[in-house]
Amino acid sequence: MTVHRFEQTISGRTYLIEAMRVDQDRWRAYLASIQGGPTALMPFYGATAEQAVHRLTDWLTLAHQSPTLPV
Repeated sequence: MTVHRFEQTISGRTYLIEAMRVDQDRWRAYLASIQGGPTALMPFYGATAEQAVHRLTDWLTLAHQSPTLPV
């Protein structure tokens, strides 16, 4: 099974993301630990490795944003 590795910097932090094919048109992306392998974060899925990684990085970007308080 081939694993694609991506390194993304989000809000000043560098993340190692791995994506692997789980079906014909379905890829799973997840954060990898320094030692390799998945972490406890839920996986994100897409039709391509890049799409799955993009969904995960979008979520991480949102998670790093400061909450806005209504005025």
